[in-house]
Amino acid sequence: MIDVTQDIHSLTTFKRNSSGLMKHMKKTGRPLVLTVKGKAEAVLLDAAAYQEVASQLDAVASIRRGLAEARKGAGRPADEVFDELDREDANG
Repeated sequence: MIDVTQDIHSLTTFKRNSSGLMKHMKKTGRPLVLTVKGKAEAVLLDAAAYQEVASQLDAVASIRRGLAEARKGAGRPADEVFDELDREDANG
């Protein structure tokens, strides 16, 4: 969660003190919000946090695709899929 008292900085401040702000971000684990003329313009995440967010977004996109396919009648009933998996396990 962003701490509005510590994690929002102007782009100018970030340019002047990028090393210090990057250290702060890594220490707290929170993203930085960068502003231009007082308006939020960018959010900076460390690489691990970005990877976590990207993975979650990919999972959500996969779920949405599956739901859309189900609405169209595509796919197979879950019981049928599980029965097939059981047969494959039994046959080794």
